Amino acid sequence: MSYFSVDGKLISEIGKGICVLIGLSKQDTTKDVEYMSRKLLSLRVFEDAEGRRWARGVRDAGLELLCVSQFTLYCQLKGNKPDYRHAMGGEEARQLYQQLVDRLRADYSQDKVKDGVFAAYMQVSIQNDGPVTITLESPSSGGADSKAGDTEAS
Repeated sequence: MSYFSVDGKLISEIGKGICVLIGLSKQDTTKDVEYMSRKLLSLRVFEDAEGRRWARGVRDAGLELLCVSQFTLYCQLKGNKPDYRHAMGGEEARQLYQQLVDRLRADYSQDKVKDGVFAAYMQVSIQNDGPVTITLESPSSGGADSKAGDTEAS
């Protein structure tokens, strides 16, 4: 189970599924949102009924996604102070983040894609089963498989 709260109030939670930490770079676009939705929903990190690993994706298994806005994924360390100049900021980031959440819901299920409060100070609890942590970067971000999302299977 993974969940997050704001000011001590539970906002969203999931059972088994994927916790998606979403960091948007200044280069990310709507095209990247489409790419990320396809990848996240088909990423095979779960066992099948016979116990074979890496056999099913979240959609195939009927599991949930918990989306968390996480601009700090685009931090660069120069000296002792974090630098977030490559992270998309403000209203532009809010809109693109919401586009990704909306796209995941449209491509999968309104009820199985949860999110929280954009840019809020949150307490996030992630149960990382396995553990499995995968970084997936969009093409615009410059990654081979491209840092619009860090996914953790739980």
